[in-house]
Amino acid sequence: MEKGKKELAPVKSLNRRKEEKVAYWSLILPGFLIYVFVMAFPTIFGLYLSVTNYKGGPLFGPKKRSVDIVGFKYYAEMFKDSYFWLALKNNMWITFISVFGQIPLGFFMAYLIFRGMIKGKDFFQTVIYLPCVISTVVIGKLWDAIMSPNGALPDIIRIFNPSYVAGNSEHPIVPVLFVILWMYTGTYLIIFLANMQKIDTSIIEAAKIDGATEFQALRYIILPALSGVIVTSCILAISGSLKSFDLIYVMTGGGPAKQTYVLSIFMYDKAFKGAPNYPLANAVSVVMCIISFGLIGITKLVEKKFGGKE
Repeated sequence: MEKGKKELAPVKSLNRRKEEKVAYWSLILPGFLIYVFVMAFPTIFGLYLSVTNYKGGPLFGPKKRSVDIVGFKYYAEMFKDSYFWLALKNNMWITFISVFGQIPLGFFMAYLIFRGMIKGKDFFQTVIYLPCVISTVVIGKLWDAIMSPNGALPDIIRIFNPSYVAGNSEHPIVPVLFVILWMYTGTYLIIFLANMQKIDTSIIEAAKIDGATEFQALRYIILPALSGVIVTSCILAISGSLKSFDLIYVMTGGGPAKQTYVLSIFMYDKAFKGAPNYPLANAVSVVMCIISFGLIGITKLVEKKFGGKE
């Protein structure tokens, strides 16, 4: 009898391993397939198109058009285009204002609410977060009406400076940066506040009793507890900054004279305006992916260096 049980034990163990493997792939496979078809395939296909002479039309089926590999011809054309570098510079400014503007400001306001340093915190929180739930198109049109040459803001300025001429700014991207800062800071306020509320306040109070100042409590208790959240927020800010399109397109359309161009608008114009240049547009998308991965990689290195944790 005992001999029979010993012989069945390896069989049961084998069956259990098979069941575990089936369960594992049942959970993993759907997500993996979604990633392949939604993320990996478009990226790889875009990379392929960027090194071809594709001019439009079907690529598959009986009516497919022949496509030749031309190497990095369109990458060279892209790098020679001065508007590409202008768009890249504007994207870097947006990334800067997102990482070093939205995140610190959202953290600071979340800290004030968490520590009870302001009155009417529910109202304050709602007002700051409100832009995040309003349509980007509505916000773009609203601020365009305020900041355009014939808008409310120039009219107010002319009250104090009658000689003021709107639209002559050397830095037309500045109003866009301001709106981006105003619009998305509330997102990080909610993220940081939600994670601050997980911190045991008794630890902070014990530190205060032992003589710690508010700044020391912030530096040695709150910041280390939120280091992983800060890194995650930086990744969100970087990825969101590089794909900026809708707000800027509604506010300025890339103007005046393409001075508020960003990479996504540059790519859109190359693909869908005038004579379509699909390979160059795909080359821009590949460069955007490379920049995004590079900046996120730098963020992860900083996280490792300073011991970030979730």
